[in-house]
Amino acid sequence: MTTFRVLLVDDEKEFVETLVKRLEKRKLSVAAVNGGREAIELMKKTAFDVVVLDVSMPDMDGISTLKEIKRIQPSVEVIMLTGHANMEVAMQGMELGAFDYLMKPMDIDELLYKLQDAYRKRLCMADIEKCAAMRTTEME
Repeated sequence: MTTFRVLLVDDEKEFVETLVKRLEKRKLSVAAVNGGREAIELMKKTAFDVVVLDVSMPDMDGISTLKEIKRIQPSVEVIMLTGHANMEVAMQGMELGAFDYLMKPMDIDELLYKLQDAYRKRLCMADIEKCAAMRTTEME
């Protein structure tokens, strides 16, 4: 699979630093920020394929961040990270367009699998949009 761009959004700095190192070892292009507002500002300037988003952050909660991410980059896939107490929030996130969710702490291979799956979905959706645009052009 080709390299794709991942944004990690989590206020736990040590967790994010460790995750960045582990994903980069697996040849992913990874950026990380420590809050929702920071993620939104970065996404206004930089395109990402998949976002890994913690649902519980002090500066801006995961649901508000997800809504803004989807407004800025509608085709980006988002994987929500949650603890047991936030399962309802993760489910709400999926209703709002998140690709999937994972429980913390998660296995790195499980995260990698979800990232790859989310990226494949993004590629498929892009192909569908291209085909639809081509059909519209042909019909004109």
